[in-house]
Amino acid sequence: MHQVYLLLGSNLGQKKTTLKKALTLIDKRLGRVLKTSSFYTSAPWGFEAKENFLNIVALLRTGLSCEILLGQLLNIEAELGRKRDSTAYESRTIDIDILLYNDEIIEVPGLQVPHPRMNLRRFALVPLAEIAPQLIHPVENKSIRALLQACGDNHEVTLIETKTKN
Repeated sequence: MHQVYLLLGSNLGQKKTTLKKALTLIDKRLGRVLKTSSFYTSAPWGFEAKENFLNIVALLRTGLSCEILLGQLLNIEAELGRKRDSTAYESRTIDIDILLYNDEIIEVPGLQVPHPRMNLRRFALVPLAEIAPQLIHPVENKSIRALLQACGDNHEVTLIETKTKN
């Protein structure tokens, strides 16, 4: 079985409802959601939008390969209303990123794990550090807590609701 850290985010529609639905679908179809962070809100990263993002990190235990998992996550995004019309950053009903897949380094077309920009983004590191502060990033060879402390991103990340699953 594989240990996978996922980042889920939304800044359109019923954000919290959509994220909770995504977590339920992931748990039912793809493996077992073992742990989730609290919910956090943050301004969009890399573009301007009216609505802030709501984010949560989940630890998933799955038997799926990383490539199959990605395909299934994209299906869940589409089912929950995600439209992929552009490669640019934009508002979205749901976004699910694979942050880490075990301690593997994966580079294939359409998939790079660890997520190549996670160590630059407080909105990814803050919730990940909540549930896995001592986890070592396989490329940076530093703990998630250390990456967060060194992160130069100045976007505010605000706790809005405590953990949903331990």
